[in-house]
Amino acid sequence: MSGDHRSELFTGWGYIPEKVKKAQKKIETYPYDLDAWSILLREAQSQQVEKARPLYELLVSTFTNSGRYWKIYIEQEMKYKNYEKVEKLFQRCLMKVLNIDLWKCYLHYVKETKGALSSYREKMAQAYDFALDKMGMDIFSFQLWSDYVLFLKGVEAVGSYAENQRITAVRRVYQRGIINPMINIERLWQEYCNYEQGINPIIAKKMMDDRSRGYMIAKRTAKEYEAVTKGLNRNNPSIPPTGTMEESKQIELWKKYINWEKENPLRTEDQTLITKRVMFAYEQCLLCLGHHPDVWYEAALYLETSSKNFAEKGDMNNAKVFSDEAAAIYERAISSLMKKNMLIYFAYADFEEGRMKYEKVHNIYKRLIAVEDVDPTLVFIQYMKFTRRAEGIKSARGVFKKAREDNRTKYHVFVVAALMEYYCSKDQQIAFKIFELGLKKYGDIPDFVLAYIDYLSHLNEDNNTRVLFERVLTSGSLPPAKSGEVWSHFEDFESTCGDLASILKIEKRRLTTFKEEYKDREAALLVDRYRYLDLFPCSQAELKALGYKDLLRKHTVVTTTVTPSMAVDESQSQQEEEATPENKKTEFPRPDLDQMLPYKPRAFAPPGSHPVPGGVFPLPPAAAQVLTKMPPPVCFQGPFVRVDDLMKLIAECHIPEIALVDPVQNGVNSNADDASDADKATKRKRAGNKGDDSDEEDEEMAAPVHDIYRSRQQKRVR
Repeated sequence: MSGDHRSELFTGWGYIPEKVKKAQKKIETYPYDLDAWSILLREAQSQQVEKARPLYELLVSTFTNSGRYWKIYIEQEMKYKNYEKVEKLFQRCLMKVLNIDLWKCYLHYVKETKGALSSYREKMAQAYDFALDKMGMDIFSFQLWSDYVLFLKGVEAVGSYAENQRITAVRRVYQRGIINPMINIERLWQEYCNYEQGINPIIAKKMMDDRSRGYMIAKRTAKEYEAVTKGLNRNNPSIPPTGTMEESKQIELWKKYINWEKENPLRTEDQTLITKRVMFAYEQCLLCLGHHPDVWYEAALYLETSSKNFAEKGDMNNAKVFSDEAAAIYERAISSLMKKNMLIYFAYADFEEGRMKYEKVHNIYKRLIAVEDVDPTLVFIQYMKFTRRAEGIKSARGVFKKAREDNRTKYHVFVVAALMEYYCSKDQQIAFKIFELGLKKYGDIPDFVLAYIDYLSHLNEDNNTRVLFERVLTSGSLPPAKSGEVWSHFEDFESTCGDLASILKIEKRRLTTFKEEYKDREAALLVDRYRYLDLFPCSQAELKALGYKDLLRKHTVVTTTVTPSMAVDESQSQQEEEATPENKKTEFPRPDLDQMLPYKPRAFAPPGSHPVPGGVFPLPPAAAQVLTKMPPPVCFQGPFVRVDDLMKLIAECHIPEIALVDPVQNGVNSNADDASDADKATKRKRAGNKGDDSDEEDEEMAAPVHDIYRSRQQKRVR
């Protein structure tokens, strides 16, 4: 697939749009470009399946555990009635891709193709049992349970025995389903209650009472299940790690879901059920994060731990089952997405070594070494360590011999083999011979030379160490451009074991070798003479002024002999250098970054935000805090005010004027005097009526027009 020639993927397609050609070039550069694959898939679905089959095969070979892509491929084949190919596709993907939509497609295929067979009922029941065994724990598995029950209810039963068999089968499926956490479990429970009531109302109450506790636990767990898996994108194809924010969020959500399953939310005592549910969570996670080796390792480690727990309890059958499943997880990993990942291979080898299956460990290392585009150096090193542990030093020497014959290996195997001979067999002569053999092959690599020097310095062989320095620096095998770190070690060695004359001699020779770099920087050599580890005779600013930092960067080689503490000290010294007040540049004013708002790109700007091209700027912290306490915008269903019309109405609204109070004349307000006189009259009237009876007070009130009581009183008086 290249250049102007039409790819074999598009054979027989006719006219190919330019965007499809560009998408093809993108997947040639990066096979996991999802946008490019979407373009190719849309075009492929408009073609006949015979013409698009090469593209579909490339798709499922790139995304081997994507249920979504397998389903698209299978549906295209089913569309053209290619049932033999559909059968083979299901054999390739069904067991290793536990995707709920793919399994629903499988049941639909069985229903469509096996309906005319005499054994249709048995095959369909087997298919449902198979699907529920694999996918029954999925949160979206309600449709599988419900369809299975409907299928069983529709089976014809002739005779009382067959009828009882059907009732038992339906009841068994219901009773399995109502204790399984999933969405819409309430509907399944209601259907079960109605079913039992329809069979025998007397027995139904006892049956429901017996099952209600398990149902309530499953119902509670289903709510938690739904909440903990909210936000998971289960249809994401598995691609190599990209480090994006969206990927990090998905990883966090998957780990949250797995840890929730490990906490045993069902509160069951059945350890087998707990392990199966946790492993189902891992299987779902691997469909989206199959290129992450840590997920594979954690899944296998959990099975290994469960196996040990069962063994401690004396359940050897389950212990063996879960141990074999852990091995199967490792085997699946190195056979598919992790076929080039050394970490999984090494973990697999250690797992089999723990089970005392040494022959299998040999095969694991040999399989990894046989991979062409993998650097086998680290593989040979771990292989040598294993053979030394399991079979002794002689077997490790055999592996070292194979490593020397492999042209892809690097100098590290010589260092490891020599140190293994020194520490394990206590034979210095063999270690010397291995280092000398490596020096002939890797004398131009300063890392190997420094490892050899470090070995000799630990033996306290001053003369041999000095001879090695001279051999390396004068033989010409090590280019001068790479010898800076060796010269630095030579000077450190002489300052520790030699005298002042030898130190000055080394500095003179070093200055001659690097005369262009040390021109006008002779004082920098003094720094190397007096420094020790991370201690320097000058301040950081003075070292920078001397040009010592530039020389150090040119001559420093990242070696295997540098300890982590030295690396930490160097990084700390660099941070301190940057943090010192004299190094802070004050020539130019700098903006106050504390007053800047963080930029957060958003595809769709929410109401109330400040949209700009490409995203939105967040609200101020105080306003954002208020919004968190308010209901979301979707809760408001109206009425919605047209702001422009409201402002226009307010602007045109006529407000009546209020009448003003009469002004005060000569210090006296006439209205106020009238009001005070009226108040006095009212008070006098109230005071005069204070001693009257209640009947008199009632007389002052207006009597009703038709007062029956008063009319009777008047008749009596007459």
